[in-house]
Amino acid sequence: MIEKHFDIPFISALALREKQIQQNYRPIIAVHKWFARRPGTLFRGLLLSEYGDRPLQEAFFSANDFKGITIADPFMGGGTPLIEANRVGCDVLGYDINPMAWWIVNREIEHLDLVAYRTAATNLMQTLEERIGGLYRTRCLKCGSDQAHVKYCLWVKQRTCLHCGKTFDLFPGYLLAENKRHPLNVLVCAACGDLNEVRDRKHPGRCASCSADLRLAGSAKRNKCVCPHCGKISAYQDPDAGPPRHRMFAMEYHCRLCKPNHTGRFFKRPEVADLARYEQAAAMLGKTGTRFVPEDAIPRGDETDRLLRWGYRCYREMFNDRQLLGLELSCRIITATQDERVRNALITNLSDLLRYQNMVCRYDIMALKSLDIFSVHGFPVGLVQCESNLLGIANGGGVSVGSGGWSNIVEKYMKAKQYCDAPFETRHDGARKVQVSIIGEWIGDSWNSENRREVCINCQSATTADLPPASLDGVFTDPPYFGNVQYAELMDFCYVWLRRLAGGVIPALLSRTTRNQDELTANITMERGLDHFTEGLAAVFGKMAHALKTGRPLAFTYHHNRLEAYYPVVVAILDAGLACTIALPCPAEMGASIHISGTASSVVDTVFVCRSTGVVSRQTLAKTAGEFAALVCVDLDKLRQGGLKPTQGDTRCIIFGHLVRMTVWNLRKAWQPALTATQKLETVARHLATLPQLGGIEAMLFAEDLPALRYAVNEGQAPYENGADEISF
Repeated sequence: MIEKHFDIPFISALALREKQIQQNYRPIIAVHKWFARRPGTLFRGLLLSEYGDRPLQEAFFSANDFKGITIADPFMGGGTPLIEANRVGCDVLGYDINPMAWWIVNREIEHLDLVAYRTAATNLMQTLEERIGGLYRTRCLKCGSDQAHVKYCLWVKQRTCLHCGKTFDLFPGYLLAENKRHPLNVLVCAACGDLNEVRDRKHPGRCASCSADLRLAGSAKRNKCVCPHCGKISAYQDPDAGPPRHRMFAMEYHCRLCKPNHTGRFFKRPEVADLARYEQAAAMLGKTGTRFVPEDAIPRGDETDRLLRWGYRCYREMFNDRQLLGLELSCRIITATQDERVRNALITNLSDLLRYQNMVCRYDIMALKSLDIFSVHGFPVGLVQCESNLLGIANGGGVSVGSGGWSNIVEKYMKAKQYCDAPFETRHDGARKVQVSIIGEWIGDSWNSENRREVCINCQSATTADLPPASLDGVFTDPPYFGNVQYAELMDFCYVWLRRLAGGVIPALLSRTTRNQDELTANITMERGLDHFTEGLAAVFGKMAHALKTGRPLAFTYHHNRLEAYYPVVVAILDAGLACTIALPCPAEMGASIHISGTASSVVDTVFVCRSTGVVSRQTLAKTAGEFAALVCVDLDKLRQGGLKPTQGDTRCIIFGHLVRMTVWNLRKAWQPALTATQKLETVARHLATLPQLGGIEAMLFAEDLPALRYAVNEGQAPYENGADEISF
C-alpha cells in the first residue's frame, strides 16, 4: 500500500532531478507541449508502492507487470499517470474534456512505425529545404560565405506617435546578449542601430559606428513610451490599431565554416539582402495562398484578453509572413502522407512547432535562445520578438543547433517514441548518472500481435463516464489546480491549426474551440468560480469512487498558494464517501521555471491518497499547532533527505495538505452531501477556522518542545492518544 511503502526521500530525489531536465528522464513528454506536467517518477512510485510486492527502491529499477489491473485518470491532461500505468502493464482508461489532451495522449500511447516516421519526416524537411531553405540563409561577417544559417531573427515592435505622426521603435532596453554564453555583452545602438560588443555593461562607451553613447535602458516601459522625435509620452498598447508592427533589427546566425575556430555566437545587424529575403517570403505567400492557415478569431478570455489588448483579432495575425509560408507548405506536405499514424505524428509535430514559430516568442538574452509562447503558461506579449529558423539547423554531428525548427521537433519526437519501445530509468551514483534499461516494460497499445493492452482514451468530461461498480483498481490523477492554468485558452492557439489538418469527421475535433463551459478551471471571463470548480470536482470524484473496488485508492496531486482553493478538494473527497488516509509531499515543479522563479510559489505538491475503507495511523491525527508542526517537520526532513531545500512556500503547501486531510477526517461522519456547493464550502471554511491557523503552525516549527513531538512521530509512537496505532474506518 502507498501509505506504508511510498518512500518520500527516494522519490523526491528522483523527481527533483527529473524536473530539472524532464525530457532526459521522460522523453515521452516531447510528443507535444502540455502544461505543468507532474514527474513520471512520482506516479511510478505510487503505482509500485500500491501494487508491487518488492521494496520500492528495488522495484523502481526493475521490470514490473501488473496485468489485470485497471487504472483510470479522469483529468488525463498530458497523460503522465496513464503512461506510467500503461508502462507497467495496466489497462488504462482516460478522460479529458479538452480535445488537445485527447489528441496528445493518443499520440503518446499508440505504437508508431519509427522507420516510416523517420522517412516521412526526412522527406518533409528535404522538401522544405528545396522550397524555402534559401529564405533562412545569410552572409557570414567573418568569412563572407552567403550560406550561413539564420538561427534567430529579432524584431522590435513599433509605434506611430499620436502627436507628431512619426514611427519609432519600442525598445524596453538595448542589451541583446549578456556575456554569460558569449564572451562579450552585445548592445544595440539607439542612434544608428548597429550592434556593439562591450565588456562592461555599466560603462558601455560609444558606438563603434556613429560614436553615440551606448545605453541599456530603452524608452518603452509599463505601457508608456517616449517618442524620440517629439518627446511626448503615450501608451503603446492600442487595441483599435490592429496587430502590432515589427521591424527586424538583429540576427543570430550559425556558420559551419567559422564555428570550429570561433568563440561564442554570431550576431549581426540585418543587411539589405536579409530584408529582401523576408520580402521574398511575403511575395511567395501571396502567390501560394493559404489553404491551412486558420482564420479563427481570438475569443475573449482571462489569458487571450492580453492578445486583444495588443490589437490581435485572429490567430493568423500572431505570425509573420515567412512563418505562415513555412507552416502552410508544411501542412500541404503532411496531408499527402498516406500512413495514418505517421501523418498524425507529423500533424502533432506541426502543432507543437507552432509554439516556437510565432511573433510572440521572446529571446532569452542570458541563455541566448528562443522562449516559446507558453514559457510562462500564458500569452506574455513582449516588445522584442524572436523568429526561429523554421527548418532548424543540423550541425555536423546531426544534432540541431538552436531551437524551434523542424529538425528539433522531429529529433525530440523520435526520442520520445523510442523511449516507448525501450523505457529506462536514471540511477545516480554520486555525480555519475547511469541509464538503466527496464527490459520487459513498454508503452503503447500493442507491442506485437501477441502483446496488447486495453487503452481507452475519451474526449469527454469524466462526469459523463458510464463505469460499472467495482471496475477500477485505482484512480491516479493530476486535476486542475483551480485557476492556475487556463488550459483551453492556451491550447486553442495550437488547436485551430491541428483541427484544420486532422479534423475531418473525427468527433473529438468537431468543436471550433477547446473551450468548454464545463472545464474545471476558475475563469472570470466565463464566470466560473469556486462553486463551479467544487461541483465539477465532486461529480468526477463521485463517479470514480462508485467505480472503484472497495478500499482501492483514489490518489491525486494538488497544490495552491491559497487555502481557499483547497476547500473544493475537501468537498469532493467527502461527497465521494472517501477518507484521506495520508498526505504525501513530493517535488513537482522546477524552481528555476519562469513562472515559479522569484515568486512565493511552492514546487511541492501534496499527494492525497483516499479510500472508502482502510486504516489511518493514529499518530497522524493532529489537533494542536504543535502536533501539526511535528508532522510538517517530519515531511520537511524527508524532503531534505531527498535533496530539496524547502522554501516558505513549500512549507505552507505541506501545512495546507495536513489541514485538508484532518478536515476530511473530522467531517466525514456528519457530512451532508445534499447541501448546496456554497453550503458545503461554508462548512469546510468553518471547520478549518477551528483548526490551528497557518501562522500558529509556522511559529511552532521553531518551538522548544517540537523535537519531542518530532521524535514521537518518527519513532511511530502515538503522541496524541493512547491505544492502537491504526484506526479502521
